[in-house]
This record gives sequence, structure tokens and C-alpha cells, in this order.
Amino acid sequence: MLNISHNKITKYVDETSFKSGKNIFTKEYHKRFRKFLLFFTGFLFVILFLPWTQNISSAGNVTTLKPSQRPQSIQSQIPGRIEEWFVQEGDLVQKGDTILRISEIKSEYFDELLTKRTNQQLTAKSSSVTAYKNKVKALQNQIKALKQERTLKLAQAQNKLIQSRLKVTSDSIDLVAATTKASIAETQYQRAVTLQKEGLKAVKDVEEKRAKLREAQAKNIAQQNKLLSAKNNVINSELAISTLKATYSDKIAKTESNLYSAESSALDSEAQVSKLAINLANYEKRSSLRFVTAPQTGFINKAIKSGIGETFKEGEKLVSIMPAAYELAVEMYVRPIDLPLIHLDEKVRVQFDGWPAIVFSGWPNVSYGTYGARVVAIENFISDNGKYRVLIAPDETTVPWPKAIRVGSGARTIALLENVPIWYELWRQINSFPPNFYQPNKTKSSSDTKKK
Repeated sequence: MLNISHNKITKYVDETSFKSGKNIFTKEYHKRFRKFLLFFTGFLFVILFLPWTQNISSAGNVTTLKPSQRPQSIQSQIPGRIEEWFVQEGDLVQKGDTILRISEIKSEYFDELLTKRTNQQLTAKSSSVTAYKNKVKALQNQIKALKQERTLKLAQAQNKLIQSRLKVTSDSIDLVAATTKASIAETQYQRAVTLQKEGLKAVKDVEEKRAKLREAQAKNIAQQNKLLSAKNNVINSELAISTLKATYSDKIAKTESNLYSAESSALDSEAQVSKLAINLANYEKRSSLRFVTAPQTGFINKAIKSGIGETFKEGEKLVSIMPAAYELAVEMYVRPIDLPLIHLDEKVRVQFDGWPAIVFSGWPNVSYGTYGARVVAIENFISDNGKYRVLIAPDETTVPWPKAIRVGSGARTIALLENVPIWYELWRQINSFPPNFYQPNKTKSSSDTKKK
């Protein structure tokens, strides 16, 4: 019956008198539903007071704890051409094993005897340095000999000057004596002439006195010449000393100039020797770089440059290698608003891609398939994705991480914060409030330790 009329049949007919009406209209279904609602409401009320662990969820990926253990690419320090491969992808190589051999592509290094010839040039230049040093020693000895010779020559000239001066003194005395004798001879001659006029002396005596006078005058003139000659010798001796000093100064100056030239040439040769030694060391090092070796023990992941005869520039990636020994870690990214809530040694739960897990984010103890970790590093500068990078490592006090995990696989992290009731967490989520902020109680523990 559709019951679309405003006239109710219940005014005229008792529906409960019928069997079907009795089964339908006499039962109270709302009482059971009310009990169910009361029970469900009480159950929800109890659940609201259950503990809930606040957390910060984030996506991340598996990496290594140390930078040296992460996948790396091998480059060549010099440009070259691939000549021979010694490995293939997936091979395990030890540290120092040769991965590939390359050849030079620059014309200045094509000579296969470049190192040998550079070594010969270095030996020749080293001999040149030795020769210049010997020349410097010879010139130093020559300067020393010239100075000694100059000293002796000057002493000899000084003695000759003294002798000349003494000769001048001696000739001056002889001149005085000759002048005195000439004066006496003239006096005697004048006396003889006077006595001859008086008839007391003969003409012969006068002539003898005249001859003696002329002789005395001649000796006086000769002595004057000797004195002038002695004085001239003194001047010559002084001039000889000056000439000797100038001559030996010129000789010593020329020898010192040659000495300085030899020293300059020796220093220039030493600079060329040093340059050749550097070139030789560079050539030897460059020769060793023709073999690209493994920097550490690991597995060859991928040959970035493949084939034979392919050329490349210096610093260009050739092959990718994954270290064999590494410590796993997970890097996760947190929002700037959540960064103050993350601290070192913070407990974190990790779920790895490919591992089955049943996760209750607020109840980590009842979750299955997650593994324990702790925060070991927090980035101080924001990343390109607008979040901060946090590095977490396995927690040794919990179940070990699976050994089959590989670097680069995905992971999901749950950073565990403070325990709060569920009603508080619901209220926080509805109001979009951040999780409870708290600081690890490290200051107090450290101060207690100091007091002890």
C-alpha cells in the first residue's frame, strides 16, 4: 500500500490484529540501533584518549652515510682517445685496477720518447750549470789574484816613490854644497885678481883660480840638473801609482763584470733546469694518466663513454663506479616549519620500497615492516626543492635493516615526536597547528654532569 492519501486507515482498522501487522508494527528496531550508537560513541570516546605518537612523514631515498661511499663517476685528468677497455659493466674491481687505456690527442705529446729526450735536455742543462759555477769560481780566484798583485805592485811603486823623494833630498843637499863651492871659488878668484893687480900673485895663479871657478860653476849647474831629474822621477812615480791603481781597477771591474755575467748565466741555467725538471715530472705523470684506474674497490655500474676510438675532454665522465663497502643511510626532506622539531639522535621509522609493511603512523609499536633509524645530520641550508635535507642512519638498538637494500631505492620516513592523546591530535589537525614543539633535555643532563 502506497499510503499517499490523507485519509488514515488506522482510524478504522487495527493493523496489529493482522498477523503481518503484528510482526511489523509491534517490534521496536530503534532500541537496538540506539544501543549500537551508545556502544559506538563510548568506543570512540575511549579511543580519543588513547596515546598517539606525533610524527613528521617524508619521502626520501637510500644513500650512504659517508660521502666517499656513494656512487661516483671516474674522469680523466687529460683529454684523450679510448684505446682499450679492461672491464665490463658489473665487474668488481680493486683499488688501483686498470679500467681502460687511453692515448694522447694533443700534438705536443705525440712523441713516444718525449720523457727520454726531456731527461737528456735536463742532463745537458745541469752540466751547463756546473760549468758556469766552475767559471764563477775561476773568476773569483782571478779577482783575488788581481787584488793581491795590485797590492804588491802598489807597494813596489810606493817604495820607488820613497826612493825618488830621498834622491831629491840628497840632490838638494849636493846642490847646496856645489853652490857653496862655486861661491868660495868665485871669492878666491876675485882675491887672486886683486893680489895679481897689486903684484902679489902671478898670472898663473889667477888662471888656476878662474879654472876652479868655472869647474865649480859647472858642477853647480850639473847638480841642479840632477835635482830636477830627481824631482821628475818623483812625479813619474806618483803618476805610475795612479796609473797602476786605474789599470788594476779596470781589470778587476772587467773580471767582476764577467763574474756577474757568469753568475747570471748560472742562475738562468738553474731556472731552465728547474723548468725542465717540472716538465719531466709532468710528462712522467701524464704518461701514468694514460691508464685510468679505480680509485677504490667497487662495482662498475655503467660505461658512460663506450667503444674504441671515442675522444673526450679532460674532466669528462667516463665510467660510473659503486663502492663495494658502504654504510647505508636514508636522506629525507622536511618542511621549514617542521625543521625545529627535528634534532640529532631523533628516533625515526623507515619503510623501504619493495618491502611489505603495515604502517600505523601514530602507533609505531604496532606497525609492521618499518625499521628503526636515528637522525645523524641536519642540513643548515635549504635545498633546491624548498625543504631541508636530513640524514638518518640505522638504529643499532633495533632490528637491522635488510641486506638486500640498494643505494638509490625509495624510502618513506616517519620522524617520531611527542606522545599525545588522539583527541588532541585530531584537534591539532583540524586547526592546522604544527606538532608539539619540544627540546631534548640535554642542557639539564649536561649541567648535572658538570655538578658531579
